[in-house]
Amino acid sequence: MDNRDVLTPQADGRGRDLTVAELAHRWWRPATVVLVLAAAVAWRLVAPGLGAPPNLEIATAATFLAVLLLRNRWAAVVPFAVVAVSDAVLGNTQIMWFTWSAWAVIGLGAILARHLRGPGRYAAALGVGVGGSLWFFAWTNFGVWLMDGMYPATLDGLLASYVAGLPFLRTMLLGNLVLVPLAAVIASMVERAEARAEAAGSLRAVRG
Repeated sequence: MDNRDVLTPQADGRGRDLTVAELAHRWWRPATVVLVLAAAVAWRLVAPGLGAPPNLEIATAATFLAVLLLRNRWAAVVPFAVVAVSDAVLGNTQIMWFTWSAWAVIGLGAILARHLRGPGRYAAALGVGVGGSLWFFAWTNFGVWLMDGMYPATLDGLLASYVAGLPFLRTMLLGNLVLVPLAAVIASMVERAEARAEAAGSLRAVRG
């Protein structure tokens, strides 16, 4: 490690996005994101065959972790990469645009938290986990009611769509209450490991 540590705050105390050069210097960060992305795609493909509860997904947590590790607004493309690759295998539905736009809002929520540290980061993780799950449920079930033809085009039909989606919401919500804060923990562990390595490197340089 050297004095180019990308985690060092700026003199004015504010965070900043990381450059491509800085991410290349800390190559394990994008490498970890790629592994998490691959895991999210694989899980979406194999979860039904494993008997996993519907809507138990890791794309939200993967997005939050990617944003924290890359500390760049472009990390919000992670959920799109997950659904694009897996949809190429699973196929799309009539509500694809509702699904994709729901992920866009979740990615935006993660972006807003990318410079947070300490308790604020974990509060944001809970917010993204809970808020993202509720938003995904509300928006995509509205899309089902509007476009799928499963429910009457009435208020009762809309309510029926939401009632039918409650088991899916429960699974997604409970999963994200665990997985998104866990993503914040992993990011903090990476940062602490880098800080310790930098301190050890600086000490060796002084002694040398």
